[in-house]
Amino acid sequence: MTAATVTTLCTAVAVLLAVGFLLGRASVRRGPERDLDLGTPVERATFQTLHTASLAAPPLRAGLTGDTARRAARQLRSLLGTEALCLTDREAVLAWDGRGADHHPQRVMGRITEVLASGRSQSVHTGCDDPACPLRWAVIAPLTGEEGVLGALVAYGSRESAVLVRAATEVARWVSVQLELAELDRSRTRIIEAEIRALRAQISPHFIFNSLAAIASFVRTDPERARELLLEFADFTRYSFRRQGDFTHLADELRCIEQYLALAGARFGDRLKVTLQVAPEVLPVTMPFLCLQPLVENAVKHGLENSGGECRISISAQDAGAEAVVTVEDDGVGMDPAELRRVLAGEAGGASGIGLCNVDERLRRVYGDDHGLVVETAVGAGTKVTVRLPKFRAGDCRCRGRRG
Repeated sequence: MTAATVTTLCTAVAVLLAVGFLLGRASVRRGPERDLDLGTPVERATFQTLHTASLAAPPLRAGLTGDTARRAARQLRSLLGTEALCLTDREAVLAWDGRGADHHPQRVMGRITEVLASGRSQSVHTGCDDPACPLRWAVIAPLTGEEGVLGALVAYGSRESAVLVRAATEVARWVSVQLELAELDRSRTRIIEAEIRALRAQISPHFIFNSLAAIASFVRTDPERARELLLEFADFTRYSFRRQGDFTHLADELRCIEQYLALAGARFGDRLKVTLQVAPEVLPVTMPFLCLQPLVENAVKHGLENSGGECRISISAQDAGAEAVVTVEDDGVGMDPAELRRVLAGEAGGASGIGLCNVDERLRRVYGDDHGLVVETAVGAGTKVTVRLPKFRAGDCRCRGRRG
């Protein structure tokens, strides 16, 4: 979790407590309530505020759209206890909840122009000439994000109220925090997608060419094997270049590795020796997409491409209580630890450097710094890479990707 995210969450909590305090003070001034719940009026109002806000937050975390505004507007009006409430972007009214829907929404955009320009809340007379309409005053509060003012929250009441001005302003700040978190989520998604594109760019130039060349060498001498390798190649590329989701299952990732090694075996023949040990209970574990294949590719590169002899690669996925521990080990040429540090810091070039650095950064971003790659190596001593995957971590269990 980044410092910006922590700051944003702290701001959200502070805003909610402020709203609860304001509404609680208002309920105390209105007099005692006949309620069997325990606690003071301020405590009950604070609890109700937090509960209502928890219902409004999920749609807002998807950004400010017509659909999310409609889903959040009723909860936000309940939060403020107003006659009506509307949410807008910079162009139009996105949602209206409460009374006055037949004639007030048409006037909103003209009223909020100054707030959109200044970013400051205003309390204005609605100018409504319908004697039966209770909407006489409106508090207009800006909704902000990283790019400035995104829209406005407009809360309507029957009279001018300093409490409503303060409460509406605080709720608008809380909504803005949710929209900022939505922007952070989108930014994180864009970063992950860019990192996966970098890995795909690493795979496509040399591996595809070498695999097709190896398959072609069997077309005449062993057509059946050529056919099998072509199917492995198709499945591998379909998985590696899929577009669904940032996460996958360990079982799918291991299947991708098997396909990769089958294609590498066609190229290197008996020089490549592979041992695979997998505990069945870890196969359903969710993990970031395309995190293990770059490690195996690095093992092949340093074990075979940089040496003239055989290479033994051992891949293990074992149950370790709350975690699944995956190791990829080769007996190849190894690496200078100082060079390894440069690779993981993103200071070294080359495809394998990009792959290791990419995987390390993504693991740390998802699980925290204590779950980055652990690499043991030395010149001439081979390399062992260990990945520790929590079996469950809030927010990580979304296996949105599917095979194929």
